[in-house]
Amino acid sequence: MNDKTRYSDAELEEFRELIEKKLENAKKEYNELRSYVSNADGNDISDTSPTFKTLEEGASTLSKEEHGQLAQRQMKFIQHLEAALIRIQNKTYGICRETGKLIPKERLRAVPHATLTVEAKNKK
Repeated sequence: MNDKTRYSDAELEEFRELIEKKLENAKKEYNELRSYVSNADGNDISDTSPTFKTLEEGASTLSKEEHGQLAQRQMKFIQHLEAALIRIQNKTYGICRETGKLIPKERLRAVPHATLTVEAKNKK
């Protein structure tokens, strides 16, 4: 039976590298979504014929709203990843906040910002 109470420094370093890669990709995606919502690239319907403008305004607004929601979700994901990096620094990463047991490595590789074991999450 495994009685470890925390992951080793080498294991935490492995997770830190994984999280930093995910964080870098998440920030890139967030910036792309923000750029689309704020129309920073200037690719809008304003340069199209007035006939199409009316038809496209609704679709454009809906698309921007969807991208705005995706950007909010992405920012939340970034915040969770950053919090995970802090837990690595504090050497509390990978410890379930409900049970105090170690979260399995497989779960942390799939969901690196997890703070609960699957069992604890299912109880909620």
